Amino acid sequence: MPSPVAIDPSHYAVVSAMITPAFFLTAASSLLISSNNRLARVVDRMRSEIEVLRATEQGPARVALEARIATHRRRSYLVLASVRMLYAAISAFVGTSLGIAVDAFLGYRLDMLPTVLAMIGVLLMFAASLCLGREAKLGLHMLDLELNEQLAKDRIDLRND
Repeated sequence: MPSPVAIDPSHYAVVSAMITPAFFLTAASSLLISSNNRLARVVDRMRSEIEVLRATEQGPARVALEARIATHRRRSYLVLASVRMLYAAISAFVGTSLGIAVDAFLGYRLDMLPTVLAMIGVLLMFAASLCLGREAKLGLHMLDLELNEQLAKDRIDLRND
């Protein structure tokens, strides 16, 4: 099957084909900005918990705090993995665009290169999204635990009053 660009080999068709990966680049960039913000929030939260840990003596409260810090660490690793995958996806989409241009310049001899690069980029975005979903689930789980702890403390306070 001939390349869609090969049907109309004008420079405009090549440029139009090169623009298509820009939509994926925009999506990956949006996810990357969001992921970087999430990573910053998780790291800030972990640092504040570490400060509290320094002042906490041995006992159940310290064990619970250490468990929260360990969960923050897992969350940070998940977000970091997604950030790396999103950077790689962006590289793949830029490579797709360049591959389209080089393929046109070489007379359409790189038949599958742009397609393979685009597929790699999409798969990386998919994997990054899965990591971000897992991180969000951990974050919500932590929130549920904190809420349950606070509600239990409130009930004890009400009984003591």
